Amino acid sequence: MFDKEKMSELARREAEWDEEVVQEWIKRVPERMERFSTSSGFEKRRLYTPNDVVGMDYQESLGFPGGYPFTRGLHATMYRGRLWTMRQFSGFGTAGESNRRFKYLLDEGETGLSVAFDFPTILGYDSDHPLSVGEVGVCGVAVSSLKDMEILFGGIPLDKVSTSMTINGPASVLLAMYTALGDAQGVPRDGLRGTTQNDMLKEFFAQNLCIFPPGPSVKLVTDIVEFCTRELPQWNPVSISGYHIREAGSTALQELAFTLANGVTYVESALERGLNVDDFAPRLSFFFAAHNDILEEVAKFRAARRIWAKLMKERFGARESRSMWMRMHVQTSGCALTAQQPVNNVIRVTMQTLAAVLGGAQSIHTNSFDEALALPSERAVRTALRTQQIVAHESGVADTIDPLGGAFSVEALTDEMEEGFWGYLDRIEKMGGVVRCIETGFFQREIADSSYEWQKEVERNERVVVGVNEYTSGDDWIPTRLLRVKQEAMGEQIEAVKRLKANRDKGKAQGALDRLRGDVEKDANLMPAIVEAVKAYITVGEVCDLFREMYGDYQELIVI
Repeated sequence: MFDKEKMSELARREAEWDEEVVQEWIKRVPERMERFSTSSGFEKRRLYTPNDVVGMDYQESLGFPGGYPFTRGLHATMYRGRLWTMRQFSGFGTAGESNRRFKYLLDEGETGLSVAFDFPTILGYDSDHPLSVGEVGVCGVAVSSLKDMEILFGGIPLDKVSTSMTINGPASVLLAMYTALGDAQGVPRDGLRGTTQNDMLKEFFAQNLCIFPPGPSVKLVTDIVEFCTRELPQWNPVSISGYHIREAGSTALQELAFTLANGVTYVESALERGLNVDDFAPRLSFFFAAHNDILEEVAKFRAARRIWAKLMKERFGARESRSMWMRMHVQTSGCALTAQQPVNNVIRVTMQTLAAVLGGAQSIHTNSFDEALALPSERAVRTALRTQQIVAHESGVADTIDPLGGAFSVEALTDEMEEGFWGYLDRIEKMGGVVRCIETGFFQREIADSSYEWQKEVERNERVVVGVNEYTSGDDWIPTRLLRVKQEAMGEQIEAVKRLKANRDKGKAQGALDRLRGDVEKDANLMPAIVEAVKAYITVGEVCDLFREMYGDYQELIVI
C-alpha cells in the first residue's frame, strides 16, 4: 500500500527543490512558434515535473488497476489477462454481401462483429420506400425485416460471437430481430452477447439522424434498458456515444462532458422507471473516439473512468464495483483521415490505436486507410485489423498495465480533463439538463464553434495536417480498387422486401401491429410487442411509421 504521508512529503520536497531549477531551464529553452495547447484548449507545458502533481493523493486518484476509481483501468491484470476485443465496423449492400464480409473478418482474426446499417434503415425506412432510392446499401447493410437479419447472420452461431449494432432510432426493432433470431437458433436469451448503440440524445446535436422527439426517444432507450436487464443480461442496452460528438467537431473535453451528461440522463430515466441501479448499471457501455494527440486522448479515457465511477458511487448510490465501471469501445477517428495521400492514414490510425490501448479500452475498431474515398476495401480492412494485432503483439504496450500512469504530463492532463468536465456538467444542469440544452441549441453551438476554430487553424497553417496543408509534394497515390456497391443487388433487395410484405401471414402481421399500437397507447414497455411483431415479419419501416404516427416526427432545430 502507498504511504500517503511519505508520498505527500516527497512531492512537497521535490516541488521546493525543483522550482528554481525548472525556471532556469525554461529561461534557456527558446520559445517555439507552434501551438502549445491541446484541442480542448488546455495549455501544454514544455516540461512537466512533480510541481504539476503536487498534492495528488495517489491512493484516491490512482490506486491500483481494478480498484476504485478505476483511473488506471477496470481490471487488475488488464491486457496481460485478456486483450481488448478487436472489431471492424462492417456492412454494405445486401445482407448476403455483408455476411460474406463478416465471415472473412472472423477468419482473419476479428473477435467481435460490428454492424453498419444503411441510411434508410438508420432512419426507419424500408428499402422499398421512395425516400430510400439511391441509398439502399450504400453506407451500410440494408436490413428491413427479420428475413434480412436471418441472411446477415447465416452460418454464424449467435452464442459464439458478440455483436455490436450501430443503430439508434430503430434500435428497439433491430434488437428485437436479433433476439428473435437467437430464439430461432435455440440460443438462450441470457447467452446473447453484444451491444445496441441506442444513444438517442447525441443524435439531436451530433449525428443528426433523428426520428422521434427527445421525450419518446429517451422512453425507447429506457424500454431497452429494462428489457435487457430482465431478458438479456449479457447485452449492453445502450452505448453512450462520444464518437459522433467528436466527429461533428467537438474538442476532446466536449466529447467527454456531453457524453457523460447524456449518461447521467439515461441513468436518471432508468431510476425513474423503478429499476435498481446495481441491476442495470453494470451493462451500460461507452463509445469514444481516438484522435491524433496521444497524451490528450489517454488523459481523456483515464478521466472518463474516474468521473463515471464517482458519479455512480456518490450521486447514484451504486454499491457494486461493476456498476461503477466505464466499459468503453474506442474507434479511431474518421474525420482525421484524409483523401490526400491516403496511405498516411495507416500511420494516423496506428497512433490512435496506441492512444486507445494506453488509455485502457475494452474494445477497439480501427478505420481503414481508404475510408475518406469509399467504403473500405478488403485489403484496407485487413490492414486496419493487422494494425490492432501488431500493436497488441509487437509494440509491447500491452505488457504493462497503465504504462503511462504516474507520468507528470498524463496525470496533470487527466486532472484538467476532470476539472473541465465538472465545469461543463454544472453549466448543463443549471440550464435545465440535457434535453433542455438540446432544445435551446447549446450543444450544437458549442460543437459548431469548436469545429469552426479547428478549421480556421488548418487554413491559417497554425495546425499542420500532413499532405493537406504541409508536405504536399510527391506521390499522391490513390488506390484503384475501391469498393463500389452493386446497384443491381439493390434492385434485388427492394424486390425482396416487396415479396415479403405480399407473402407473409397478413392476419398474424396485423394482429402484432395492433398489439404494438395498444402498448404505445398504454405507455407500456414496447420491447415484448416489438419482438412479437418482427417474428410476424413486420418491417423496420412499419414499426417506425407507427411510432411516427403516435409520437410525431422530430423537426431539427436550426442553429445560427
